[in-house]
Amino acid sequence: MIRFVKLISFTALMAVVLFAARNRQRTAENTLSPPAATTIKLGGSELDIDYNAPSARGRQVEGGLIPYGEWYRLGADAATTLTTATDIKIGDLRVPKGVHTLFLFATKDSWQLIVNNQTKQWGLSYNQKQDLGRINMKLSKLRAPVEQMRLVLAVTTPKSATLSLEWGTTRAEVPIAIE
Repeated sequence: MIRFVKLISFTALMAVVLFAARNRQRTAENTLSPPAATTIKLGGSELDIDYNAPSARGRQVEGGLIPYGEWYRLGADAATTLTTATDIKIGDLRVPKGVHTLFLFATKDSWQLIVNNQTKQWGLSYNQKQDLGRINMKLSKLRAPVEQMRLVLAVTTPKSATLSLEWGTTRAEVPIAIE
C-alpha cells in the first residue's frame, strides 16, 4: 500500500512538472509585461505561442522598443516560444513540430519574424547560428496605437492561419499552414 501511494504521488508530481515545463517557460509574473498566449488548432493539431506582453508606457515602439537594424526579443522576460504539434510552414519556411523561439528583425520598411531552435532561454539570449530561418512579414498601419504588444493566431481555413503582431502603430502578419 505504501509503494502504491508513493507511486501515485510520484506520478502526479511528474505530470505537474512536465505540464509546467511544456506550457509555460515564464520565470515570474510581471505586472508591467504580463504573461500572454495565443492558441489555435489546425487540422486537429495545436499551435501555441507563449510570451510576456510589454507595454509602451509613453515610449516609442517602432525604432525604439523594437529597434531598427538589430534583433528584438519579441516580448519581455523569458523568450517567446512557439510550440507546434505538427510540421507547419510559416510563410515559405518549413518549421518542424516541436518548440522554437521567436525573435524579430525590423527596419523602418520591413520586419522579419525569426524562428530559432535555441529554446529554454531568457529573451536576451540570441544565437543567430541557431536560426531555422527568417520570414518577411506584411506590414500595415493601425488606425489607433496599441499600448500593449499583442500576438494573435487566427484560423483562416481548417489548415491555415495568420500570425499577427500588433504594437505601437504597426500590424505585422505572416501566413501559417500545415505542411
